[in-house]
Formats: sequence, C-alpha cells, structure tokens
Amino acid sequence: MSWFSGFEQICRRDVPLRDHTWYRLGGPARWFFTPPDEDELAALLARCRELGIAWRILGQGANVIARDEGFDGAVIKLGGPAFEEVRFKGEQVYAAAGADFPQLVKTCLERGLVGLEGLAGVPGSVGGLVRMNAGGKYGQIADVVDAVRLIDAHGRIVTRPAAEIGFGYRRTGLAGCTILGAKFALRRGDGEAALKKYHEVWTLKQQSQPPVGQRTAGCIFKNPPGQPAGALLEQAGLKGQRYGGAEISTKHANFILAGADATAADVLHLIDHARERVRATADVELELEVDVW
Repeated sequence: MSWFSGFEQICRRDVPLRDHTWYRLGGPARWFFTPPDEDELAALLARCRELGIAWRILGQGANVIARDEGFDGAVIKLGGPAFEEVRFKGEQVYAAAGADFPQLVKTCLERGLVGLEGLAGVPGSVGGLVRMNAGGKYGQIADVVDAVRLIDAHGRIVTRPAAEIGFGYRRTGLAGCTILGAKFALRRGDGEAALKKYHEVWTLKQQSQPPVGQRTAGCIFKNPPGQPAGALLEQAGLKGQRYGGAEISTKHANFILAGADATAADVLHLIDHARERVRATADVELELEVDVW
C-alpha cells in the first residue's frame, strides 16, 4: 500500500516542474497532487506530516526556482474552482489562494474598489503574494489584507486577523501554515484616479523591468535596509553577465533571465556569483526573495 492511499485520484508521479513555474525550469516532482477542495487538502497535509513526507504548496510558480533534479517529495498544486474563487461583499473581497492576483486587481478597479492599484504588474497567485508580503515602492499587500484563512501547523482550518500574520518586509510569520485565501479591506474611491495610478505603475514597471513575458521569477534578491539590491548589483558590474543559458538583465540587474537553453543550475550559478560580487564590492549580504526548491 502506498503512503498516499486514498489520494490516488489526485496524484501523478514524476511531473516536470518546468511546466508549472514562470521560469519554465526544473526537474520532476516525485508526487504531484491537485486536491479539489480545502478538506482534501487538509487531509493530504495531515498525511504528509504524519509520515514525514516533504511537501511544497504551488500556486502559479511566479516566484519559484525548481532545481534541475526536481523535488523529492509532494508538490501540491492549488487550482480549480475551490482555490480560485473570488467573492465580493461591499468593500470587502475574499480571494482564494490560487486566484490570479493581476486579474483580481483589474476586477476590483472595474467594480470601483480601490487599494490594490499600487500593486499593478505584480504577478502570481493570491496565496503566494500574501505569504511573501509582495509589493514594491508603491505599496505592499499587507496594506490591504484584513484577514487570512489558512491551515495552521496543527492542521486546523482557521482565520487570523492581519495583526496576527507577522507581516514584515517580504515575509510573514506563517511557517508551517498553508494559506487558503485572504480577505482584503478595500474602499470606494475615485475610480478614475485609481485607474490612472494603475496604468502609471504598470508603465513604470514596463520601462524599468524585463517584460512580463520573459522567463524570470521577478526580483531575485530582497532590498537590504536603505539600498536597492538592483543598484548594488549594477555597481558590482553584474548587468549583462551570463552563465550558460542564463543572463543578468541589462534592464534591471535584480532580474535573471532564462534563455531557451537555460537550466536551473545556470540561474543558481549566477545567483551565487552575484552574491559573492556584492559581498566583495559593498560588504553586503544579499538575501533571496525567490524560493528555491
């Protein structure tokens, strides 16, 4: 009998992670699960914990680098109606963890709800953005989160107010928890002004960052206190440096592009090289913003 007995209908073996990340890199997940609802997800996580099976939660893979050798454990993909649901009630919006965040921003603006427009152009699913408190110079997602629904480290489905999430710069205090969705407190406001800001932020990102269609995982490093990582990388002479099929962007040095023949090892080599150069030139230790599996 297999360890995932009872979950055979939602399990596939040796699924290439390159098909599920923005980088389109990475070897196979030993087990790949697609639970249809929260209860099945909670039961699967309980089984993984009970038996000591390593697991990862996958949304859109916008912030993930999967290694070429793959992941020797369970990857649990949140998709389908139960995990992509969006509900509106007055000025409050609930979005499930697998909901597409850029589309959520657009839908809220169409409904005259403002508060998310400063996050224009931030890719990924709601769960991923909440977990890393994604954002930029125009705001962070913690600014508008009212509460988070999650499976806690003990396997209980609970809702926690934003004050208990441990939001910080590109982090939360949710180790061992699985985000199921988030409730956002937005407001009725000047829809025209919000839409204008949305387009301004989007345009500025398009001008200063690689196009969304290119194979990247967004910013590779967090900004150290008081200084942009991109500036430190540029000052270290790293723009345009290549290794194998990967290249540090000439447009923004905190992005690494994966060419057609790139491997995850190529990207990881450039990450290590960039950290070493910034350590040598600026005496700063850069911290990863992306997840490496």
